[in-house]
Amino acid sequence: MLKVIEVLAESDKSWEDAAASAVKAAAKTVHGIKSIYIQDMEASVKDNKIVTYRINAKISFLLDGK
Repeated sequence: MLKVIEVLAESDKSWEDAAASAVKAAAKTVHGIKSIYIQDMEASVKDNKIVTYRINAKISFLLDGK
């Protein structure tokens, strides 16, 4: 059985880096992560340049059980 949590993450490098950051942070409190589904992507712009990449994602992981 899998459980899904919703997370928000950001990076100043890329959306891929934000996704990796989300998985790394989630792995501190859950184990058995199986996938990440990126729901939304957003970027902050300053002086006509992207300065922050943000994602809203769902992470699925295995539930402990017998």
